[in-house]
Amino acid sequence: MPEAAPRVGLFVTCLVDTFRPGVGWAAVKLLRDAGCDVDVPRGQTCCGQPAYNTGDRADTKAIAEQTIAAFEGFDYVVAPSGSCAGMLIKHYPQLFDDGSAMRAKAEALSARTHELVSFLVDVLGVDAVDTQFDGTVTYHDSCSGLRELGIKDQPRKLLGSVSGLTMEEMAETEVCCGFGGTFCVKYPDISNNMVGNKTANIGATGADTLLAGDLGCLMNMAGKLKREGSAVQVRHVAEVLAGATDEPAIGEAK
Repeated sequence: MPEAAPRVGLFVTCLVDTFRPGVGWAAVKLLRDAGCDVDVPRGQTCCGQPAYNTGDRADTKAIAEQTIAAFEGFDYVVAPSGSCAGMLIKHYPQLFDDGSAMRAKAEALSARTHELVSFLVDVLGVDAVDTQFDGTVTYHDSCSGLRELGIKDQPRKLLGSVSGLTMEEMAETEVCCGFGGTFCVKYPDISNNMVGNKTANIGATGADTLLAGDLGCLMNMAGKLKREGSAVQVRHVAEVLAGATDEPAIGEAK
């Protein structure tokens, strides 16, 4: 008897839901192509990271409790975002007292949660995708995905299997783009300087497309590139891996 397909709950993220739904559809395609049964629970909202980063623990706990309830019963929870996945995995358990029922539920959710590309490579063992992208790309390593979740080689492994794609690594690819969630609001001048350094490194590669795994970082860099008059297109890595590149690039009019 064939083994049942893993039941995956997709944590869409509020940025994807609001600004780039196509990333969610690309994530669904990648997961289904890998043999997963995918659902998108209606009870999900934000992961609570903005409240958490500003010290609002009460609202963060309320959001966490809602998220935990929404994703009960799934084998895995997957997010197309290192920062949101990092919030669920690393920070949710810390919100609740040791030994409490909610702490146990948060730890159970943490153990089942993964960032999208890491899940495909590290959990499902996917080592290639059957798609094509004609162009030269460079890749930004987002802070939370890299430092909290160890996501570095996984996207590069899958991108290496995309027909027609050439990778050009930028200098200081592991350096923050300056977005940092609420950081860019609290310290706009510092943030702008950081993203300016990032776009200079992107331009120096000669790549025509910038990829990353976090929409917040991508929107920040896309905005700066557009203000500088750059022709570099910006896309979420899931869009390229899924062959879902018909939609205009991030920051471009439809």
